[in-house]
Amino acid sequence: MAKVEIYTWRTCPFCVRAKGLLDRKGVSYAEYSVDGDEPARDAMAARGDGRRSVPQVFIDDRHIGGCDDLHVLDRAGELDALLKV
Repeated sequence: MAKVEIYTWRTCPFCVRAKGLLDRKGVSYAEYSVDGDEPARDAMAARGDGRRSVPQVFIDDRHIGGCDDLHVLDRAGELDALLKV
């Protein structure tokens, strides 16, 4: 299994959607809530090519992007290989 990390905001529908996809894949992940935590959001942006939107997903320390990026990889048949499922 790959190491999966996701930065989220508690009430973000895109975060819920991204986590739902990971859950359906049976993948465990570390979730970092950045609700109102600007230093944590800054750290996320530093890892994620300056992107401050949530969610931001990392697989094996590789920046994947947000919810739409994750679903594009899945539709292209590339996500399972990254997740090692």
